[in-house]
Amino acid sequence: MDAVTTSASGAIAPAGSIMGEWRQFGRFLKRPTLPPRAPMPRMASLLATLRLLLLDFAIMLALLAIAGIVMAAGTELPETAIAGMEMTAALVFAAVVVAPLSEEIAFRGWLSGRPGHVLAIVLAIPAALVAVAVTSTFAGESLGEIWLGALIGVLVAAVVALATIYALRRRDAMGWFQRLFPLFFWLSTLAFSLIHIFNFPADQMIMALPLVLPQFATGAILGYIRVNYGLWASILLHTLHNGTFIGLVLLAGQAAA
Repeated sequence: MDAVTTSASGAIAPAGSIMGEWRQFGRFLKRPTLPPRAPMPRMASLLATLRLLLLDFAIMLALLAIAGIVMAAGTELPETAIAGMEMTAALVFAAVVVAPLSEEIAFRGWLSGRPGHVLAIVLAIPAALVAVAVTSTFAGESLGEIWLGALIGVLVAAVVALATIYALRRRDAMGWFQRLFPLFFWLSTLAFSLIHIFNFPADQMIMALPLVLPQFATGAILGYIRVNYGLWASILLHTLHNGTFIGLVLLAGQAAA
């Protein structure tokens, strides 16, 4: 059995092998523990992220196989909204770049428990809403002006968040957050999976609940990576996950044409 080692930051150190990394992740799930801070980006963390990407793919293949068996048995599964959409460049960019970046910040940016990261989310959201409200007061109702208001809101939120993180950059994870971390970890994972229920038609959401199990599994992996290797690592895995499946959809579409 591999011994669990920690880095200088207190985070779990990369295991050095695929199976070792998978076992460390399994032990983490039994008792989620939050280190004081994630280490700076390094090659070992990148390799660990890629090993966990393989685990993500293995889980997805297993779940796809189960879905195939269920469909072969005659059960009709709800289709996601993306199933009927044309794969435009804008849609691919949104799925591979915008979604991983925004979802990781929203669902796991604060999961570090560090004051700057938690407070950044708390302050950035109302700052963005105020900016959008003020902009909409002076702007018209055209699509371009609506997008301009949204862009201003995002920029204001980014400035507020970055300023907060910089001001509190030396602070480690808060003690009370570390004690409650298992609760925060599973709530974050659950929220991440449930938000994807909106990919299905409103009248089929209850029936589609089992279909967000892939997002629950991926969310657990992303949470583990975020707190032990850094937010950059969870964004990278999320991007590779989405990019791989979008690529498979594109290939399937070309094959069917």
